[in-house]
Amino acid sequence: MNKIVLTMASLRMMSGSLEIIAAIIMLRLATVEKALLVNSALALVGPLVLLTTTTIGLVGIAEKLSYGKMLWIIAGVSCLFIGIIKK
Repeated sequence: MNKIVLTMASLRMMSGSLEIIAAIIMLRLATVEKALLVNSALALVGPLVLLTTTTIGLVGIAEKLSYGKMLWIIAGVSCLFIGIIKK
């Protein structure tokens, strides 16, 4: 199996596990205020995982992409983060 694909999938599985654990913690805390704190911590994890997996994937295919296509991908990911940041 490709090491890059394995790394990307592992990061996503860890991220998904974190989401499930956070949901269980929210249920155990049983208050809206504490659940919001847990949820806000998760808001930081999602974009970080997206950026990390995208970067790993781009490193894996960098030699196969032209500079123009690489710039389009970077521009698209940048737009995603600008949209996330400017709520």
